[in-house]
Amino acid sequence: MRSQFVFSEIWIGLRRNLTMTMALIVVVAISLSLLGTGLLFVKQVDRTRSFWQGRVEMSVYFCTSTSAQYNPVCKSSGPATQQQKDSLQQRLQSMPQVEFVKYVSQSEQYQQFRQEFSNEPNLVDNTPNNAIPDSLEVKLKDPQAGYSVVASAAEGAPGVENVINEMTILDKFYKLLDAARNAVVIIALILLVAAILLVANTIRLSAFNRRRETAIMRLVGASNFYIQLPFLLEGAIAGLLGWAIAAALLIAAKAFLLDTVEQYFATNTGLSAGDLVEVIVLAMIVGVLLCGATSFLTLRRYLRI
Repeated sequence: MRSQFVFSEIWIGLRRNLTMTMALIVVVAISLSLLGTGLLFVKQVDRTRSFWQGRVEMSVYFCTSTSAQYNPVCKSSGPATQQQKDSLQQRLQSMPQVEFVKYVSQSEQYQQFRQEFSNEPNLVDNTPNNAIPDSLEVKLKDPQAGYSVVASAAEGAPGVENVINEMTILDKFYKLLDAARNAVVIIALILLVAAILLVANTIRLSAFNRRRETAIMRLVGASNFYIQLPFLLEGAIAGLLGWAIAAALLIAAKAFLLDTVEQYFATNTGLSAGDLVEVIVLAMIVGVLLCGATSFLTLRRYLRI
């Protein structure tokens, strides 16, 4: 009998404040989906950063017969000889700042080029085999402190066309992703504040509309918890409905946004289904706690009147 009364009160409250309840559900859904998307971005950026930080940080490209036609440095010295390549590799490998040095031939570079640009067949077909230079891929022990020393040793060496700091390129990419993640999280937090205010107003209006029933319940000796329970469950149900919509939006964001972006990178750093479930569960906890706690704090003041 008591449970039937509680559920009937919940239905009455949701029906009387249908417009505000719908607005609350939409705001909670959008805020939780944005918060979850920000968390997925955090996981993706951290995983990608860890993947690349364990790999090459500097590339030393050699002069080829093709680069000798347009590059002034290579034009004066000509294509790099095997002796120049071996000498530079040994010198870099002997430096204390270097962890390892790997030689990548032109054929290997070309195969890697074909894989990375497989979605642009015209570019691949119009690029000859000898257009991609061979290189030395250098892994540094300390990328921040060791790069300038190692780069100065490689730049200007006979047969070297240019030296590229891979970490500088990646840092720009990470800064872009971090900025997008921070913007999403900030917007989500603003919407969460709006959801808190909506919950408070919805519960306050619902309590006002049922003030006579509440007064009667007090007179017959009902406890504060029993009086509060329908209002608390109203807020929790609105939070759960908003979370359900947010969960669907998060699944769509991973399938159509993050997984699509991952296809353009030849790395195995994509988010798993477990990562998505973890974020969805966290969003559910945040949504239910947000709505339930706000309802409870709002009702404490009301019940003291």
